[in-house]
Amino acid sequence: MSHASYELKAETRERVGKGSSRELRRNGLIPAVIYGDKQAPISIALSTKEVTQKIHAGGFMTTIATIDVGGEKIRVLPKDYQLDPVRDFTMHVDFLRVSKDSTVTVEVPVHFVNEEKSPGLKIGGVLNIVRHEVEVVVAAEEIPEFLTADLSGLKIGDGIHISDIKLPKGATPVITDRDFTIATIATPAGGVSEAEETEAASE
Repeated sequence: MSHASYELKAETRERVGKGSSRELRRNGLIPAVIYGDKQAPISIALSTKEVTQKIHAGGFMTTIATIDVGGEKIRVLPKDYQLDPVRDFTMHVDFLRVSKDSTVTVEVPVHFVNEEKSPGLKIGGVLNIVRHEVEVVVAAEEIPEFLTADLSGLKIGDGIHISDIKLPKGATPVITDRDFTIATIATPAGGVSEAEETEAASE
């Protein structure tokens, strides 16, 4: 399940450099670059408002978009963007050109489900999230919106590892040399009383 694709209209930038970037921003546009797929990079300008809306809508980095550059439609995946730390608007975006056969490396967020079915959490254990997202290598057309970590049956001291998570067809984690931890169920700071432990064990 991935976010619906969208299209952005862009114009090519003849001039590049600090002065022209400032001029673009004054006109409500931001500089961006499309690179990759063994072709020369293209410098473009996009509507700041449109791009900022897409970033705030979520899933920006895992959604393939089409950029219409003067009638040429280019399929891309956002690879990086910079936000102005003070005014919270987009300063610059890098897009990677993708084709039908491209594989890409993306950070996919992890969603935790069935917290109510975890005995460890029921008695006051704490979900200690080690990784909020996992970097995976995946076909550009198969990027998932999120990965699902199922907490059913987990007791205090148990953990959920990458091997417990179903990845999309053909996707592999970037880290391959170990079964890394996504989250653990930790003892709460105040500990768990014996009565609660016995009660949880007898469920």
